[in-house]
Amino acid sequence: MTPTILENLARIEQEHNVRILYAVESGSRAWGFASQDSDYDVRFIYIHPVEWYLSIRDKRDVIECPISGDLDISGWDLRKALGLFRKSNPPLLEWLGSPMVYLDNDNLADRMRELMRESFSPQSCLHHYLHMAKGNFKEYLKADTVRVKKYFYVLRPVLACNWIEKHNSMPPTEFAVLYHDAALSQDLTAEIDDLLRCKMAGDELDAGPQIEILNRFLEVRISYFSEYGKSMERHDCPVERLDELFRKMLLV
Repeated sequence: MTPTILENLARIEQEHNVRILYAVESGSRAWGFASQDSDYDVRFIYIHPVEWYLSIRDKRDVIECPISGDLDISGWDLRKALGLFRKSNPPLLEWLGSPMVYLDNDNLADRMRELMRESFSPQSCLHHYLHMAKGNFKEYLKADTVRVKKYFYVLRPVLACNWIEKHNSMPPTEFAVLYHDAALSQDLTAEIDDLLRCKMAGDELDAGPQIEILNRFLEVRISYFSEYGKSMERHDCPVERLDELFRKMLLV
């Protein structure tokens, strides 16, 4: 699939007159629990020629391609990406931690990772993952019959919150690293391991009864992090450092 993805990225550069600086896999394939029929969710950061930015007009800062088969590609303009980076936007930071990199040009990703060491906001990220966990838990896991595969979409953000509390840093993109770091009980591990085996084998996980031990664990942790997050302080990256990086990338 990589050659097809690279062909599409080259086409985007030509059609939109942009330079793609960084392109990665996101979603379940990057998280490490994709099933055999999972989509390819490609995300990228791009930059226009200098003249494009010298305008009083507001311009579109996102490129979204129509979904084609199992390929979903979209990207953000660098200025938009750096604005979100300043707020420790977790989806963007997950891109920087993706284990599946398709393009990595002009050292952008390394420069951003270096800045992240001093600008990361644990509070912003924890609230993002907590909001995700609460929303998915309420929508998918409260009924007697639940969408079983959605357990991963609550487990992962809860374990991300656990990482933030423990390490005060951006959680790794890969689910396996979060999972092993959490050192869960044997009973929980047995249930999660079984779900992982079924999902990655492509078994049907659409509907089934609640898994009581997982629901209880998730409810307790969501409640805990709801209180924990109230005491955290917000921290943004100084805009001057990001302006400097933006100008450097324009002149490369």
